Amino acid sequence: MICRFYGSNLKFTEVAKVCISTITGISLGGIEKAAEQIGFFANSYKSTIENLLKIDHPCILHWNQNHFVVLYKVKKGNIFYIADPGKGLIKYNLVEFKQHWISTQSDGQEKGIAMFLEPTSAFYEKQPERRPMEERSFKFLFDYIKKYRRYFGQIVLGLIVGSLLQLVLPFLTQSIVDVGIKNQDIGFIWLVLLGQLMLTVSRTVIDFIRRWLLLHISMRINISLVSDFFIKLLKLPMSFFDTKLMGDLMQRMNDHSRVNTFMTQQTLNIMFSMLTFVVFTIVLFFYNKLVFSIFLIGSVVYGIWMTLFLRRRKVLDYELFEQQAINNNKTYEFITSMQEIKLQDCEQRRRWEWEDVQADLFGVQMKSLKLQQTQEAGSIFINEIKNIVITVVAATAVIHSQMTLGMMLAVQYIIGQLNSPVEQLMSFFYSIQDVKISLERINEIHCVDDENGKVGLQTSLQDQEKGIDIENVMFKYDPHAIKKTLDNVNIHIPKGKVTAIVGASGSGKTTLVRLMLGYYPVLGGHITVGGTDINQLNKKWWRRQCGVVMQDGVIFSESIARNIAVDDADIDKDRLLKAAEIACIKDYIMGLPLKFNTKIGRDGVGLSQGQKQRILIARAVYKNPDYIFLDEATNSLDASNEKAIVENLDKFYAGRTVVIVAHRLSTVRNADRIIAINNGMVAEAGSHDELIAKRGVYYNLVKNQLELGN
Repeated sequence: MICRFYGSNLKFTEVAKVCISTITGISLGGIEKAAEQIGFFANSYKSTIENLLKIDHPCILHWNQNHFVVLYKVKKGNIFYIADPGKGLIKYNLVEFKQHWISTQSDGQEKGIAMFLEPTSAFYEKQPERRPMEERSFKFLFDYIKKYRRYFGQIVLGLIVGSLLQLVLPFLTQSIVDVGIKNQDIGFIWLVLLGQLMLTVSRTVIDFIRRWLLLHISMRINISLVSDFFIKLLKLPMSFFDTKLMGDLMQRMNDHSRVNTFMTQQTLNIMFSMLTFVVFTIVLFFYNKLVFSIFLIGSVVYGIWMTLFLRRRKVLDYELFEQQAINNNKTYEFITSMQEIKLQDCEQRRRWEWEDVQADLFGVQMKSLKLQQTQEAGSIFINEIKNIVITVVAATAVIHSQMTLGMMLAVQYIIGQLNSPVEQLMSFFYSIQDVKISLERINEIHCVDDENGKVGLQTSLQDQEKGIDIENVMFKYDPHAIKKTLDNVNIHIPKGKVTAIVGASGSGKTTLVRLMLGYYPVLGGHITVGGTDINQLNKKWWRRQCGVVMQDGVIFSESIARNIAVDDADIDKDRLLKAAEIACIKDYIMGLPLKFNTKIGRDGVGLSQGQKQRILIARAVYKNPDYIFLDEATNSLDASNEKAIVENLDKFYAGRTVVIVAHRLSTVRNADRIIAINNGMVAEAGSHDELIAKRGVYYNLVKNQLELGN
């Protein structure tokens, strides 16, 4: 937003590359460093409101102690215009502004945190050539509609026929009064009524067929939309899911339903309404030009009234989306953590937290309802005034013999038919606004770069005998953080050998494994596999070569067999049995009534932690991989099971490249090489006996477990 103010052409995606968000969001320091990279001079401090009033250009404020907004204008010293990335453009009075921004008090003055930005010459030098803004439009939806254009053609034809049939009705009403009643011809009246009945039946049949076709199309389009969304999610990098809450993704899934409804129902309905509107407006014009003028003026006033609510509705939609995402997340967490909540005796506090979220959601819904009621009250008032005036004018025209009674009834019928399209048209504009917001949220996902990018990556290694080399690797989850998670790490993992990585909690062991699996790109240095830079490898292909057990491995809600043989191929029963044997889980499985076909609950409900770990180990073994990564794979096993599994795995490791991360150092004692990590750096490396003799980091880690004494 600040870049736009100063005439920058930088796209959102370009700014996001230097202003990187993590699972904990982004700090003011992170924004400041990003601003400096773009070419701003940034200055952040605790400011008073008086200081803000002196500034004539936008600044960034720390808002509600949890995110950042842009203050872009102050009017009369007490109306503050805020651009909130989560809600849009909002204005606050002085009291409201203080509630959101003030965070501290010093020297008797209320202060909040602000960042002031000034462009330098570097800012203008870095500007790319002007190009069209990245479109977040309805364009990509046309690809889904094209597939069903034949069905849409049939629906449109039905709409036209239905509209023409409806057009006949006011003339039939007029003929009943002006011909049948005037001439007291009951036979003619019955004939006209029979005609009306036939027209009604025809319209009902056409409407039935139209709705059936719409249901058929909408279901297919909705499945295609959501399926493509899932396909995109599966292509995204691992790091993406660190920064997205499940509730947020679920809300974006719900946005697809809104888009689908708009495409398949509201758009066609408005076409029908507009066709009806145009035809009946022409008829009304020829019936009585004065009535036509009154209707037109009333409709314009009605339209102006409805547009007054567009911006406020948009703000509330963002608020509602945010609050519903929080609610979904909190409700999911509450339900899935029920046992732990009861165990830890924190029922009341957790319930109150959930109720607070419900209260916040209720507050937003109440604001939305108040806005809707205000809008509807004004709409009803305008429409009723318009209808009363038209009735008076039409009745006066009948009295003065300018219209027949039948014409007056026909006009009233036409006005009734025209009111609905006008209301539907305004609702359609609201729907366009809603769908545009939904498309923006959906496209935020579709615009994220795929994990493998757009260029072809390698699906083979230059020299498999080279193993894995980690050279001068530096990494931190937050690029703007001061402390590095890994710093200047150099490790050689030889091909066909077992390498163990040990260290205290938080030393960077798991991070190292994730980097080798391509979860994140390193910020410095290189990781090569078989002589090939991991950044040049197709990540999907690379992970296919790896058998992995992570600390937070997931058990799926399906059969034990499919939890072990999780790939897309058919289950190989011999490999399945062999994997279960190596993981020492076969006897337990065979003792179950349905054996390998036994279904287990989500995340392994009904299994012990040790049984879950053994299934995860069996899963890694089943893949029969060339590379194996085990991150605390046996920390939940008893000593007997661990010993048996370690012995089985030692045989399985033959000829494979193995990386083991463990706290239980009995697991790594027989490794060919042990790497000791301390505070994100390699402290020492060697065999078990060599490192014990050094009496360094490794020795201190194992002396309590192995009772080595002093």
